[in-house]
Formats: sequence, structure tokens, C-alpha cells
Amino acid sequence: MSSIVWSRFRKSDSDEASFEHSGEKPIQGVLPSEDVGPGGLSFEEDTAGGLGRHLGVMSCTLLIVGRIIGTGIFSTPSSILDGVGSVGASLMLWVLGFVLSFCGLFIWLEFGTMYPRSGGEKVYLEAVYQKPKFLATVVFSANAILLGFTASGCIVFASNILVSAGKVADVWTERGIALGVIFFVTILHGLTPRTGVLVMNVLTIFKIVILVFVVVTGWVVLSGKTHIADPHINFRNAFAGSSHSSNDYATATFKVLNAYSGWSNVNYVLNNVRNPVRTLKIAGPLGLGICAALYLLANIAYFSAASKAEIDASGVTVAALFFKNVFGSVAERALSVFVALSALGNVITVTFAASRVNQELAKEGIPLPFGNKFWASNWPTGKSPLPGLIIHLIPSVIVIIAPPMNVAYPFILDVEGYPQQIINFFIVIGLFWLRWKKPHTHRPFKVWWPLAAFYVVAAVFLLVAPFLRPANGVGDTPPLPYYLYCLVGIGIMVIGVLYWAGWRILLPKVFGYELVPRKETLEDGTVVTLFSGRKFQ
Repeated sequence: MSSIVWSRFRKSDSDEASFEHSGEKPIQGVLPSEDVGPGGLSFEEDTAGGLGRHLGVMSCTLLIVGRIIGTGIFSTPSSILDGVGSVGASLMLWVLGFVLSFCGLFIWLEFGTMYPRSGGEKVYLEAVYQKPKFLATVVFSANAILLGFTASGCIVFASNILVSAGKVADVWTERGIALGVIFFVTILHGLTPRTGVLVMNVLTIFKIVILVFVVVTGWVVLSGKTHIADPHINFRNAFAGSSHSSNDYATATFKVLNAYSGWSNVNYVLNNVRNPVRTLKIAGPLGLGICAALYLLANIAYFSAASKAEIDASGVTVAALFFKNVFGSVAERALSVFVALSALGNVITVTFAASRVNQELAKEGIPLPFGNKFWASNWPTGKSPLPGLIIHLIPSVIVIIAPPMNVAYPFILDVEGYPQQIINFFIVIGLFWLRWKKPHTHRPFKVWWPLAAFYVVAAVFLLVAPFLRPANGVGDTPPLPYYLYCLVGIGIMVIGVLYWAGWRILLPKVFGYELVPRKETLEDGTVVTLFSGRKFQ
């Protein structure tokens, strides 16, 4: 099967040759593609402004790795084990997450090479679901803006940096540090964009080194040459105690997929990528492959240093227990520094991509407070979208300071995953629809259709299973109902539908006007679609 999948990468050579014979010229290394945005921006208009194409294969690979490797690999294995009940089932879910992520990556590669524009899912939904006009864009906007925060990473940085310093801080000290992180990252990317990319890459390399260290240490433990009494105890009867609840597996799978999330990170910033088609086809599989290998081997390392009973009784993460059992309590404190820096790197990476998505939404003409022209700009430097960063900053600040921590953050983690699965489902359905309606559209990469079909089946399971009653009857966010995060996720998307209806239908009908689009070029070269109301005659 792998030869069939990977052969799709080589298809682009003959496709590019056929374009050369047709007389059409690629634009900056990108093959021509049709206009897909409802705002009507051409490819040249959409990619205008900002720093231009400054990201190469290395930076894009690190952009993916830095987004995927956050704090999940240090904290999530414990909750996965607790949810599914056995080491064997836990490891199988990490493998399943890897397979599903690669299936998703190949689907996003097909879309990304067809439509090499910044925005990711926004662009692909617009290409498929063109009517009603702007509906897909606004629904995606509601999810991207309202759930596009990085509050959890900021809180993890704050709590771990305080632990490493030996301080017992109150809630507001922790929140104050978290606010400092998100404001620092906003200023870093908004005012010094090249420095932001450099810091992002350095922290990503640091995370890779830490996980390689964990993996190598795990090999030494498994060899029996350390003081760990029985490093193989978890692997003899690995599936003993496995859960039989589909809800438990669905919830755990959401957490695994959240730990893998980020394989589509380059798709959000393609306007800034040199030779985007070629770069995407290399950086995507390479970045996800690095993370998948490190994740699976790190889990094996964790489970080699403590028995399942010891993990259950410890009350700490398996990563903390691993460092304590192998190196002592001092190393456990050092882990807090590693987790804090990993969280910081993840916040920097997520924020970089999210700001570009917000800018693309504003450029498309989505109505935002104070007008979308400001939010679409690269003010004040002309090189980086500080307004888009501010859109990302606002919900992050609200989530940091508003809800109670002990219940809110596990719940928020679940809420973020559910609407994204809905979007993913519609995108893969759209892939089949485009294959049927536009079979001759230029595709530099084509995913093998059974992989896409498998992804659909998995997406349906992940959408349905969370509504099934879990084995413990309460889920993992008591006292909140176990199905509440699904309803909240759906509610966010319904808000998008209502916002669209008010903007496109209700207000024009009530006040008797029609929306007339026009394009405007800003001082920094960015082209934006603006709407004005014209009274009916």
C-alpha cells in the first residue's frame, strides 16, 4: 500500500511538465488554480502583502513538529491510560492516532497542493461548499476565532515554571504569568516576525532533543541495566483491564488526536512558503513522521519505568514518574522546565499560524468589529499581521482569566476537538465530491481513496461515540455532563450559521439594502474585499 500512497508524490513531475507544454506559467513556483474564495480575490491578490515567501522546507517541517509537540506527550499518556484501562490499549490508540493523522495529512496535501493559499480548512470548505455564499466561511470563522485560543499552553507554562522554581503560587499568580506569555508571543510575532520564526525553530529543536533523550533513556531501562526492578512488567499482559466502553475510547482518541494536531499547520501559512506545493509535500510527511516515531517510543519509555499500579497510585503524570524513578526527584523538577519550554514553543507556533488564518478571514470580507480592513492588514510593520494576532489574543485572555481552572481546562480541551472533527468530516466528504464533479482539476498530489474512506469512518465514530454513556457514567469532566462538550462545540458552529444569516439575509432584508463587494489595496500591499450596503431602488 505504501508504494501506492507515496507514488502520488511523484505524480506532480509529469503534471508540471504538461503545464509547461500548455503555455501557462506557474506563479512563483505555484501552478495556476481557480479562484476559490467567495470574496473573489485572485491568487496574486490573495498572496500579496506581508513578508512574502520566506519559509523553506526546514522551517515548515519545524513549524509542523513545533505545533504537534506541545505538552500533550508529557501529560496526555496518563489520562489515556486512565481512560482505556490498560497499557496495550493505550499504545494502540497512539498508533491509531498516528494512522488517522497520516490519512488526514494526505487529504490535506491533496487540497493544499490544489489550492496553495493560506487559510487551511477555510480555503477547502470554500472550494467545495460554495452555496450558500459565505456560509462555510462564516461557520469556520466562528470556530477559528471563538475556539482558536492558546490559553491552555500559557497556563501549563505558568504552572510548570512555578513548580521548577519551588514556588507554591495562588491562582492569580499563575494566571498573571499566563497572561504575560500570551502578550509576549503577540508582540514577538507582531513586531519582530523574523525573530519570532527563529525563536520558534530553536524551541522546536529543543523539544526534539528532549524527546530523543527520553527515548534513548527508555532503551537503557528496557535493557535491564538500570535500578528499575522489572522494566517489562507492563508489556507481559499489556491488555489486562482494558475498558469495554466505546465512549472511553472515543474520548481518549480525541485526546490522542489533539496531541497529534498540527500536521496541517503549514496549510494555514502557504502564502509565506517558498515553492509551496513542493515544500508542503516534503514538510508534511517528514514533520508528522518525526513526531509519530518520537511519540510511540516515548510512551514505551514511560511505561518501562513504572508499573500500571504504580502509575495509578502516584497521582502524577507518567512523564514525571519516569524522570523520578530513573533519575530521582531532582530530575522530576527539571521535567517541569522541559514542559514549560515545550508549552511556550507550542504557543508561539500555534499563534503564528492562527494569526494568518484570522487575517485571511478578514481579507475575505467577513464582517468584524471596527471593519475588516484593519484586521486584514499587516499593521504596523507591514510585514506581520498584528491585528490577526490581536484577534487570537482576545479569546485567549478571556479563557485565562474567566473560568475555574480545575474543571474548565479539561473541558476546553474536549470542546476544541469536537467541532474540528465536524469540519474534518465535511472536508473529506468534499474531497470525494470534487473528485466526482471536477475529475480533471489539476492535482499535484492525490490521496489513495481507501485512506480517505477510512478517515470518514473514523470521523463518524468520533462524532457519534461521545454521546454514548461512558463506563463510569460521568466522563472525565465531572460535574459537567459527559456529552456537554459536544453540544457546546455544535453550539459554536450554530452561532456561525446565525451570524451568517443575520449578515447576509436578515439585516439586508429588514433595512432594505444589498451587499456590494469591492476590492481595496492597503498600504502594505494586502488586498482586501470590502462590502458596502446599497439601498434597493
